[in-house]
Amino acid sequence: MKTQLKLGAELGAVVITVSDRSSRGEREDRSGPATVDALAEVGIPCGPPRVVPDGIESVAGAILAALGDGARLVVTTGGTGVSARDLTPEGTTTVIHTILPGISERMRALSAATIPTAVLSRGIAGIADSVGNNGALVVNLPGSTGAVRDGVAILAPLVRHIIDQLDGGDH
Repeated sequence: MKTQLKLGAELGAVVITVSDRSSRGEREDRSGPATVDALAEVGIPCGPPRVVPDGIESVAGAILAALGDGARLVVTTGGTGVSARDLTPEGTTTVIHTILPGISERMRALSAATIPTAVLSRGIAGIADSVGNNGALVVNLPGSTGAVRDGVAILAPLVRHIIDQLDGGDH
């Protein structure tokens, strides 16, 4: 018998915006709320985004806190570029144990069709342990609202299948 998947807040979806300026209140966070809205549109509601500064430790700590809260889906936005402070992938790799390269490859390919610099995004996706669950999907999205919409569109048909697989579902 197939396990019924929980959605939305029950799924434990958490959005984390990674931005020095937004975390200091110097710039409005637009990509976090856009991610929350895009997830809600595909049936995965979550609370307001959590905002943390750029950095390996801040990103890893925020993801671990979300996983500690039982999140099954953690989506970060921002910090995936090539500047010195863009360390979201490095923070994420300290938390995940299985990389899912096809997700981030697809996101870059889709965005690069219209925005050539999208190939510079270093975002990753993978599986991490989640408190009280069989694991969680963690995905890095770039910090633009367009990239967030594209990324969530790619994730939408995959999230339920991935969670089902983590919970022991059959292929």
